[in-house]
Amino acid sequence: METLNYEVLQKSGYTGYILRDAPEKVLQFGEGNFLRAFADTWFDLANERAGWNGKCCLVQPIPTGLAGAINAQQGLYTLYLRGRQDGRAVSEKRVISSVSRCLDPYTQDGYAAMLAVAVSDDLEIIVSNTTEAGIAYDPACRKADCPPASFPAKLTQVLHARWQAGKPGVIVLSCELIDENGKELLRCVDEYIRQWGLEADFRAWVHGACTFCSTLVDRIVPGRIRDAAEAARLDAENGYHDELIDVGEVFGVWNIEGPAWLADRLPFKAAGLNSPVVPDVTPYKKRKVRILNGAHTGFVPGAYLAGFDIVRDCMRNDTIRAFMNRMLRQEIVPILPLDRDDCLRFAAAVEDRFNNPFVDHALLSISLNSTSKWRARNMPSLLEYAAANGSLPPCLTLSLAAYIAFYTNDVQALTEQGLVCRRPGGGAYTVCDDRPVLEFYAAHKDDAVPALVRAVLANQAFWGQDLTAVPGLEAATVQNLTLIREKGALAAFAACLA
Repeated sequence: METLNYEVLQKSGYTGYILRDAPEKVLQFGEGNFLRAFADTWFDLANERAGWNGKCCLVQPIPTGLAGAINAQQGLYTLYLRGRQDGRAVSEKRVISSVSRCLDPYTQDGYAAMLAVAVSDDLEIIVSNTTEAGIAYDPACRKADCPPASFPAKLTQVLHARWQAGKPGVIVLSCELIDENGKELLRCVDEYIRQWGLEADFRAWVHGACTFCSTLVDRIVPGRIRDAAEAARLDAENGYHDELIDVGEVFGVWNIEGPAWLADRLPFKAAGLNSPVVPDVTPYKKRKVRILNGAHTGFVPGAYLAGFDIVRDCMRNDTIRAFMNRMLRQEIVPILPLDRDDCLRFAAAVEDRFNNPFVDHALLSISLNSTSKWRARNMPSLLEYAAANGSLPPCLTLSLAAYIAFYTNDVQALTEQGLVCRRPGGGAYTVCDDRPVLEFYAAHKDDAVPALVRAVLANQAFWGQDLTAVPGLEAATVQNLTLIREKGALAAFAACLA
């Protein structure tokens, strides 16, 4: 079977939207599954819906990557968006044609091509997703490196070449999952300007002519088809072989922090895409962390103890689904500093996203590092609710007890892999967390419930404060943990709904 390219696609009979030739308006650092299912799809839709007429030139951020495969397919790849929308299963196929090529800057030709795009009159936008570790200042990088190892150093070279050529500034959209990603990227660029002794006028151009945007991206991207039989079936259906098939969920939002004029400069608004330009993405990150991530951490430990293995099955259980929705709608949404209706719509979408019939999202994988997750995702909501209402939120309070139960249920041993426990219905599982956390629970595995709860809540290394000082929390956690151990986690969930 022939590999996907423009000629092969035409012979296959594909009738969807395709744009073969257009100026390279985007230089994108990162060629992985996420950006191809997210940013490149956004630009592809902008081409179709808004006549943007632009292509994305990708840059492979590390020495090994997908440049060869992408170029062999002339930038084309098949994207499947799968999930639930408005309560119904959705599976959409689209061949993405917004990518022109992928450069390997670790070759002489690829590095030269990257700098050629940098000085192009067509370039408008730089996009990046180089993992959370990608935005980091590495003092070992030198101006003469071709290329330097770090992404911010490469970006500094690109911007400097563009400034030297007398070209206009660009919009920089950082998608890395770190706080204030755009601001941190600009800080790293400033460090290289200082270290390399670059011109003061160049720094002024970077700060004045370029717009560095912090962004918040939200789309679950499982990535490539891992099952060989399914991949072969899809190739047969498509009439071509695709090395770069990508899979994402239907839901997607790209919050971009920037000035109001940016909404009209970027092509997303005109294309009707869910990509609002806002003065500050911090509240939207809080919305995602508190609602989407907080929902996971709120029910997953208890649901696993109740015998569930994947998220989708939890959403098909009336008790767990109702528990999650009550936690979101009555305890978390009311205290968020955002429009209530908007947050309720986001919360409603969570149920559809978790009930995705195409993704087997394992509870055990979500449970990784639940201590820091509960602290970041659920504890702030609990404390803010208590401060605002003078009482504890029942579901969030139970989530703390369920977390403790998950870490202490019939502890068997502490191994190099983690803390081995046993489910109430039988079957061992391994709790994975930072070593001091696991050692703490191993040391307290034989404590009576009141002593265990006091030790956990008073552990300031876990929570950054002594949670026994929260009125009523210790007593409620003792009661909830006792209920989970005696009646089971499902009965404890149901008790919150009574």
